[in-house]
Amino acid sequence: MAVLTLVFLGLGSWQVQRLFWKLDLIARVDARVHAPAVPAPGRDAWPNINAAGDEYRHVTAQGTFLNENEVLVQAVTERGPGFWVITPLETADRGIILINRGFVPPDRRDRSSRRASEVEGVTTVTGLLRISEPGGGFLRANDPAAGRWYSRDVGAIAAAAGLEDVAPYFIDADALADSAAFPVGGLTVIAFRNSHLVYALTWYALALMSAGACFYLLRRRPPETDRELRRP
Repeated sequence: MAVLTLVFLGLGSWQVQRLFWKLDLIARVDARVHAPAVPAPGRDAWPNINAAGDEYRHVTAQGTFLNENEVLVQAVTERGPGFWVITPLETADRGIILINRGFVPPDRRDRSSRRASEVEGVTTVTGLLRISEPGGGFLRANDPAAGRWYSRDVGAIAAAAGLEDVAPYFIDADALADSAAFPVGGLTVIAFRNSHLVYALTWYALALMSAGACFYLLRRRPPETDRELRRP
């Protein structure tokens, strides 16, 4: 019981540390999201891009959409099931950034159904920097050969399209001024599960119970039978 008490106290203290780490993370991400947009990281910064320091930064990028290389990635949003429209953006220095232009329902998956919203020529995109999602999603692996994508895997999408000099991140584009236009941007969900306080209280409660049990066992008087056996 004494050992368990120490173990539970250690686990509770660890969860308290995790709680403050998570609160700090939420505060930092919130500050990034609502900060003024800054230029998206260029080629020299690509090797150092990481989730802790860069994800959800509010960024802007300028270039030309390669609409013919558009890719659809399965999505489930507040508007229901459908697809993310991922379009490469070729920048002035010939580097490429994948842009998640937004959501389209199944009946708008064909490019011909939304030609009016395709952007030609040089344009500026503003949105949130996101880290690549390798492997797949929805319990299914990406199938590049069949054109079936379940996660926004930057490296795999670039390789399947034969693109080079692609940034190791993508950008979730902000919503368009025309709310009825497709794709629908600005649907990034920013949510962090934070149950560390509950876990900490649970571990501390178990520590208290273990300590109480330990105290009881140490203070308990031996039964009469035990005392009889101990007589010389």
